[in-house]
Amino acid sequence: MKRREFITLLGGAAAWPLAARAQQRPAMPVIGILGATSAVGFAAEMAAFRQGLQASGYREGQNITLEQRWANNEYDRLPTLAAELVGRQVTVISAIGGNPVALAAKAATATIPIVFYVGADPVQLGLVASLNRPSENVTGVAGLNVEVGPKRLELLHELRPTADTVALLVNPTNPNAEKLSTDLEAAAQKLALTLRVLHAKTERDFDSVFAGLAQLRAGALLIGGDGLFRAQSERLAALTVRYSMPSIFQYREFAAAGGLMSYGGNIIDSYRLVGVYTARILKGEKPADLPVQQSTKAELIINLRTAKLLGIEVPPSLLARADEVIE
Repeated sequence: MKRREFITLLGGAAAWPLAARAQQRPAMPVIGILGATSAVGFAAEMAAFRQGLQASGYREGQNITLEQRWANNEYDRLPTLAAELVGRQVTVISAIGGNPVALAAKAATATIPIVFYVGADPVQLGLVASLNRPSENVTGVAGLNVEVGPKRLELLHELRPTADTVALLVNPTNPNAEKLSTDLEAAAQKLALTLRVLHAKTERDFDSVFAGLAQLRAGALLIGGDGLFRAQSERLAALTVRYSMPSIFQYREFAAAGGLMSYGGNIIDSYRLVGVYTARILKGEKPADLPVQQSTKAELIINLRTAKLLGIEVPPSLLARADEVIE
């Protein structure tokens, strides 16, 4: 054997174990993100989700990959986007953005694990068989949204007892809108209030909605839970001040941005828990063995600066019950 041939053969033999080890190295797990709005609109939630992952040792680009699909507030796109993640054969799907997202993910696969965040009872939604023992491939976190809708109306009525007409803003493309409207219609009747339901499909609809509140003689506004509205909390807060409309929303960010009141569970903590559950599944646990986590407390935030700006005197009894008062 010639010397050159011997060196070539020796080099190839040395390189072979390296190539073999590279081929045997397990592929990096891929987390499929299915969202209703956009990555920009859900930046805070995604940051909390990543914190949950990092607490278990998972960091994007180091030992996990995120494959993201966002519907940009077009709910009818969710089934197609969910199917894309299934076709991508992701390791787990994290359903970001509420009930429609979770339902689309569940309809797309019965085998890939799914971790959701929803704002209603996941058993009633048909996502899981029970909270303690979720069936099949689905588990997650349930927040307080739809269930506390009537309570938000009561808080508005307590703040504005002379207002006999209250407006409700919903996104008609959101599957939750019909139930929320029905529940609040019943709650309004008990309080002897007239409820006017207003629709906004995109942020372009906001200006016309608020401009029409005066014609309806609405004395207060309740903003329904929706991914679009969540992402536009700051703009909605600004509009409520501009049109001198006492309002309540689910999320603390609304009150912090100048909205009058917020009442709901801690959304950021909920998304951190979604990240924690996603990490546990990556480590080998099964969704059926992970009980659905539930928000147990709704926080009342009152922006006293905005109340003074609107000329509203907040009853001392309401201030005493607030978890946070912004002054």
